[in-house]
Amino acid sequence: MTYNIKYDNINDTVNNWNDRKESMLKLIQHYNPTIIGTQEALHHQVMYIDSALLKYSYVGVGRDDGRQKGEYSPIHYDHTKLKVLQSTTFWLSPTPAKVSVGWDAAMERICTYTLFEDVSNQQKFYVFNTHFDHIGNLARQNSAQLILEKIKEINDKQYPVVLMGDLNLGPEEAPIQYIKMNLDDGKDITHKSFYGPEGTFNGFDAQMKLDRRIDYIFVKSFKVLSYIHIDDRMENNKHISDHLPVLASLQKQE
Repeated sequence: MTYNIKYDNINDTVNNWNDRKESMLKLIQHYNPTIIGTQEALHHQVMYIDSALLKYSYVGVGRDDGRQKGEYSPIHYDHTKLKVLQSTTFWLSPTPAKVSVGWDAAMERICTYTLFEDVSNQQKFYVFNTHFDHIGNLARQNSAQLILEKIKEINDKQYPVVLMGDLNLGPEEAPIQYIKMNLDDGKDITHKSFYGPEGTFNGFDAQMKLDRRIDYIFVKSFKVLSYIHIDDRMENNKHISDHLPVLASLQKQE
């Protein structure tokens, strides 16, 4: 699952985190994903999810200082099923190893990745979780190139790969097309028919036509059994976040 949970903005009086967080937990617990990559999570939001979901652990750091400050792109995982072999966060910039703002981006942007081992069969795979800039066109283009270069550099053993996140780009835009030259868009190759609204961004508008797709799960060497955009809402019909979560069921290709 990839899910932009909307950072806890104290100015959000109508769509405040405290009014949304329990519904979000219920959604996660209902769909029970093995892995959840969130975006826009501040440290206390990461801690809330981590403390409430007892069978999950997480990896990730805040983008403002490489520790706890600013938004994370954390990866929560079911530690009864998966073991972390390696995990790192890099910045989407020309100097990815240090806290930095890249190109024409408005702020720091990061990608957190993990090498997992499935404890049931010892199969290994990588998961990359990211959040591209919402302003910089060059930043989004170069972020896509940087992440694909990192995957190539890191994954010398050719393990299966997942890349997910809020990319702030539509499917027709050049950086998405570039990613699709290297990885499969899960929505394109799902065995079961795709389910849900076409878009993933709702802007907390219950009446909005959901046709803007900016959140993705890309894969390499995985079969995609199902791929859905989840439009579950609170009892008052409000959205739980300003993005819909995306859920893919994956199986390693034989």
